[in-house]
Amino acid sequence: MTANPPPVTVSPPSPSGGRTVHAAGRPLGLAHSVADLVDLLSGTGLELGPDDVATTHLIHWQGGGPAVWAESPP
Repeated sequence: MTANPPPVTVSPPSPSGGRTVHAAGRPLGLAHSVADLVDLLSGTGLELGPDDVATTHLIHWQGGGPAVWAESPP
């Protein structure tokens, strides 16, 4: 993990599927699951496991926590 990891914001689930993820105000992409979120965060140097995303103070969840995901589009 980096010395000063970026603050991460996970937006509410969108009706079309997924949640937008930002780190330090910069968009990282769209996550459709905790696994997607872990992959996006690893690109910033923030190495968290799937269980860690629920407990870390580094992630600000909007519109529900890590158990809340919209259906992916067909």
